[in-house]
This record gives sequence, structure tokens and C-alpha cells, in this order.
Amino acid sequence: MSLASGTFNQSYGQDMAILRTKNQWVILLAFLAFLFTCPLYVGNTWLTIMIMIGISVISVHGLNILTGYCGQISMGHAAFMVVGGYTSAILCGKFGFSFWAAMPCAALTAGLVGLIFGLPSLRIKGFYLIMATISAYFIISWLFHFGLPVDLTGGVFGRAAPKPEIFGIVLHSRASYYYLVMIIACLATVVTINIVRSKVGRAFIAIRDNDLAAEVMGINIWAYKLLAFFIGCVFAGVAGSLLVHYYGWASIEAFPFIDSVWYLGMLIVGGMGSTTGAILGVVAFRLLDYLIIILAPIIARYFPAIGPQAAASLSLILRGLVIIIFLIFEPRGLAHAWGLIKSYFRLWPFSH
Repeated sequence: MSLASGTFNQSYGQDMAILRTKNQWVILLAFLAFLFTCPLYVGNTWLTIMIMIGISVISVHGLNILTGYCGQISMGHAAFMVVGGYTSAILCGKFGFSFWAAMPCAALTAGLVGLIFGLPSLRIKGFYLIMATISAYFIISWLFHFGLPVDLTGGVFGRAAPKPEIFGIVLHSRASYYYLVMIIACLATVVTINIVRSKVGRAFIAIRDNDLAAEVMGINIWAYKLLAFFIGCVFAGVAGSLLVHYYGWASIEAFPFIDSVWYLGMLIVGGMGSTTGAILGVVAFRLLDYLIIILAPIIARYFPAIGPQAAASLSLILRGLVIIIFLIFEPRGLAHAWGLIKSYFRLWPFSH
């Protein structure tokens, strides 16, 4: 990370620190203050949007570790959210587990299932790995619809997922669930940053850049590819657990296949291989969804013939259009653009 003029690292600890200056600490504390006081001055609509942002951030962090850092493209990420969501709902609804015990079990189960479907990555990559991960979604969906006992999964109808409790208080309100999601999303972000900074993260990046060169350097690419699948799916399992308990119901319809495509789109728009980019991509897509909700009635008013289909059509068209624009004009995503803006102001007025 580049620093402002006159700011120097005087020890290895300072050089490795995530936040290096007082200004960075002030900005972080101000952001956290804003984040955790939002329920005091925003309505339920914005709370819902921010809850979905938080859950998506957790899931996309996992996909970013797998795809952005390790280079293993996955188009079945929603499948592992299904595993986490159903596991948590079954443990809480049928076996009486608390949410706090069920969520780690859901994450671990999703991670282990991810290991199974990550095995093809040891022999295939690129287009063939994409097809393998797509297959994972349909296999897992079939299992939870028809393959597993109905008294566990609820079959095609799904299964109830009770609201979490803490100290005997049930988190029924949006505001209470918002705090739960945001705390876990912040923890997931910190964990992601530290994974990337570790030996494991450096091995992931080496495999992404050139797996043959990484193997020559002594990196066990098979072990690290499987570890990337495990970690990415653990994050997906946590996100799936939070989502079904927010809805109060676990069903395959809550995790459509197209979500896997949009999660990858969020990474493209935000910037692959960047923790900040994963967050920016999620925020951009969720705000785009809200913009579509606003625009749909306006289009329906002025174009009555396409009114009923306006929202659904706009959602697909604008999301796809945004991804195409970023692929052409800013392939490194919003994180790169944000870095350029910061560099400009850091160097101003000596921009050359």
C-alpha cells in the first residue's frame, strides 16, 4: 500500500499493518459508526437492502478467495449456500440446535461438500472446471429436493428455519438481524484480509498467476486448490445460513442458479483479487437492484405495453450491461478505479 508523502514505515510491524496511519483509523471508525447506527435513521427498505448486502459480501468474499485469488472459476457458488442454509435449518428446526451452534456446522458441512466438488480442479481448469461447478449446483439441488429424506429437508416445500436467539432474545426485527449480519460480515472481511496476507494467500496468488511455476517453487497446488475450495465454501455456508434464517424458511428457490452468475458478476464489477473490490461490487449490484425498483413504475407509466415485465427485464438487462461495460472499459473493476482516485489526491498537486 502506498503512503502519503512524509509517512514512513519504521518497523516490520508497521509495514505489515492493515491500517498504517491515523487518518485510516479515523476513516475506519467513522465508517463503523455510520454502519452500526444506520437502524436509528433509515427505514425498513434500506435495512433490508443492507442486510442483503451484508450476506452477499460474506458469500462473495468466499468466491473471491476461490476465483479472484486462487484462479479457480466457480459457477456453482449458490449450491454451497444451499448446503449451508439447509444444514442450519435442519439442525435448528429438527434437532433443536441453537443458531450459534448450527451456523459453524453449516459452514463446515458446506466446506466439506466443496472439497468433494473441488476434486475435479486437480485435473481440469478453465471451461471444464466451469462446467463441473455448474453440475455441482444441479446435483446438490436435486439431492435437497428429492434425494435426501423428506422429513429432513421438507422436499419440494422446504423447511422452516427459526429466527436466531441471543441471551433469550429472538432476533425478529430487521434492525436486530441487521446487527447480526453486519458483525459477521465485518468479521468475514477481516478474516479474508488476513488469509490473503498469509502464506496461504501468497500460495493462492502464485497458483492463479502460473500454476506450473508455483509447483516448481515447491507449492503443493493440489492441496492449496482444495483448501481454496474449502475456504470459499465455508464462507458460502455462513451466508446461506444467514439467508435462510432471515427468510425463516429454507428452500432451493431462495438460491437460484442465476445467483452464482451474479456473484461472479459482482467480482468482475468490483475487481477480482481485491477484498475492497468484492465489497464494492456487491454494493454496486444491490444499489442497481434498488434503482431498477424505482425505474420500473416509471417505465410502466410511459410504456404501458411493457409495464408488467419492466422490472424483471430491466434487472437482467442492466446487470448484464454493467458487466459488459466493466469487462471492456475497466476490467480491473471499481477497486482499481478507487485506487486511481486515491493516488490522484495523494499526489495532488504534483500529479506527474
